[in-house]
Amino acid sequence: MLQYLKDENFSELIQNEKVLVDFYADWCGPCKMLSPVMEELAKKMPTLSIVKVNIDEHEDLARTYGIMSIPTIILFEKGNIIKKQVGFMPQEALENWLK
Repeated sequence: MLQYLKDENFSELIQNEKVLVDFYADWCGPCKMLSPVMEELAKKMPTLSIVKVNIDEHEDLARTYGIMSIPTIILFEKGNIIKKQVGFMPQEALENWLK
């Protein structure tokens, strides 16, 4: 399931089994390239929660998680950071990274 963070409580959203968070910005070229990859991943792995966080709208979260470059993806499991990756990843590489 792919969703964009609105006013939801982020700390509650990341408490699920596995949640992939994509920190992005609308003006970021590599972020735009990653977006369709995330959409395909959501279709292929419907049990994985994917949350897209716009860093321009949620600067506090970007600071909290030390986002210095985008896109940055973080895999959470029950609220804990499992993995972190900076930069674009093609579909197959992202799927392998998640395993």
